[in-house]
Amino acid sequence: MSIWDKLFGEFVDIIEWTDSSVDTMVYRFQRYGNEIKFGAKLTVRESQVAVFVSEGEIADILGPGLYELETKNLPILSTLQHWYHGFESPFKAEVYFFNMRQFTDLKWGTKNPIMMRDKEFNMVRLRTFGTYTIRIDDPSKFIREIVGTDGHFTVDEISSQLRNLIVTRYTDILGSADIPVLDLAGNQSQLGKLLTQRIGPEFKDYGLELTQVLVENISLPPEVEKALDKRTSMGMIGDLNKYIQFGAAESMINNTGGGGTGSAIEMGLGFAMANKMAHDFDKPALGSTVASPTTNSIPSPPPLPDTNWHVAIDRKTVGPLDLSQLQQLASNRQISPGTLAWIDGMKEWQSIELIKALDGLFEDSDSGTETPPKLPDNK
Repeated sequence: MSIWDKLFGEFVDIIEWTDSSVDTMVYRFQRYGNEIKFGAKLTVRESQVAVFVSEGEIADILGPGLYELETKNLPILSTLQHWYHGFESPFKAEVYFFNMRQFTDLKWGTKNPIMMRDKEFNMVRLRTFGTYTIRIDDPSKFIREIVGTDGHFTVDEISSQLRNLIVTRYTDILGSADIPVLDLAGNQSQLGKLLTQRIGPEFKDYGLELTQVLVENISLPPEVEKALDKRTSMGMIGDLNKYIQFGAAESMINNTGGGGTGSAIEMGLGFAMANKMAHDFDKPALGSTVASPTTNSIPSPPPLPDTNWHVAIDRKTVGPLDLSQLQQLASNRQISPGTLAWIDGMKEWQSIELIKALDGLFEDSDSGTETPPKLPDNK
């Protein structure tokens, strides 16, 4: 420092801090040899507090305003060296300016996931992120406990300690709150208020005030999030049959741009799979009494009744007979394929061999040994 700097420093009689930085909490006013001229003007702006330190001891704390450094205006300063003798030469002291505004949007979060028990998912790991807001509450305590002789103290120098404190207390609160994982999103505001109340007294020990803690995000591990997404998707599907058909139609639309044979085959396979799965889902469960859905196919007619048959034997009507009785007559060779038969609904008598309902009537009866034909005449 040159002689000109020393002389210029002694003639400067205005002490103020106009730094516009947003992260400075405490700033020590720079003077050559810490010499302050008797009668100098001290300007303390709104959201500032000035602290005088003489010989390592806090001499006075001044709020916003304009001060003239004289003993009549500042009686407490009369205890400083030479002032009580009435000396008007520069005196040595340090002036610290404290930024009393709120420091907002300070980040906090869990470096590692927090293990906790959950009624629905058993054991889960949670990560949480948020912000907090602080301001200086007690300058004298803050300079004694934290700042010390640091001439330019910023938020970054203490944010790590405060962040670790918040995370530690948050872990205790979350573990004892017994709030289900799926309900945490609806309780983020309450968690933030509880954190503010619980940790506030510990910040007071540093001379700080914790004005607000916000819980912005509570996240699960990626694997658990995927499982929750699948569960949510299944709940939103609703009618699985329609969902499958919609998926097949969407696949067809997406594949039409290719125009190749492969796309046509994929579309055909997609429709076939969709129809097959839809058919399987439409089947009633085993033992279920739910009727199968109706189809547009024409039902087959009911079989003809096997009773009320009449046959002509020796030009006499014999009946009514059922199929088993007709089978017995055929076995006894009392009737033959040429025997006339009739049943309700027929217009006239017909030979048994012309009636489709009686096909196979003589199969069993013809299974025996047939009578050989007549031998030819010997010539």
